[in-house]
Amino acid sequence: MLKISGVSAAYGPVQALSDVSLEVPAGVIVTLLGSNGAGKSTTLRVISGLLRPTSGSVEFMGRRIDRRAPESIVSMGISHIPEGRQLFTDMTVMENLMLGAYTRRDRGGVQRDVQRVMDYFQILGTRRDAHAGLLSGGEQQQLAIARGLMSRPRLLLLDEPSLGLAPLVIRGIFEHIQRINKEDGVTVLLVEQDAMLALSLASYGYVLETGRVVISAASGRLREDEGVRRSYLGY
Repeated sequence: MLKISGVSAAYGPVQALSDVSLEVPAGVIVTLLGSNGAGKSTTLRVISGLLRPTSGSVEFMGRRIDRRAPESIVSMGISHIPEGRQLFTDMTVMENLMLGAYTRRDRGGVQRDVQRVMDYFQILGTRRDAHAGLLSGGEQQQLAIARGLMSRPRLLLLDEPSLGLAPLVIRGIFEHIQRINKEDGVTVLLVEQDAMLALSLASYGYVLETGRVVISAASGRLREDEGVRRSYLGY
């Protein structure tokens, strides 16, 4: 579904990615692992069009997307849930959800999807008229994911969904992610600091270090390799 080939990217003079290549097959969960500053979030920004690569290519469903505008990439079927949620805190839950569907013109389908995401995240149904800024951290993360689903993505880019949340809340969020993948067939590229948690969910993992892919393997192999765990995964 997604193919990144030899991508490099920079923020001004700072090189953030160097010759990164990875693939994400349709229907699976793949995780990007690494320490802070390794280039994980930058990789997602390149995919979603928020940062132009200086070299290399990004293909989605066989089509080049690395020179497309972010709104065009959303309309093709990629939704990016950024680190920190980035909700419109002065707007209600419903208003945030409707903004997630801004590229769509099928009103009936939009209303059905509002009900669908509220079936996934039932707390949102009871808070639909509440301002997003008044929600708890876990509720805000659920709203961020629900808003991302409102564009009917084929590929969901998730950046640190567990950030700042309690363990019990994190478990619930990841159960939702797994359900979205299995029941709706949404492919997921997951960036997550908790390597064990990410590998328990994903089928395949890539480890980044200073903007480069240093190892990639099936999740089971990454979990079991003691050298990989000590050197790159921090457990």
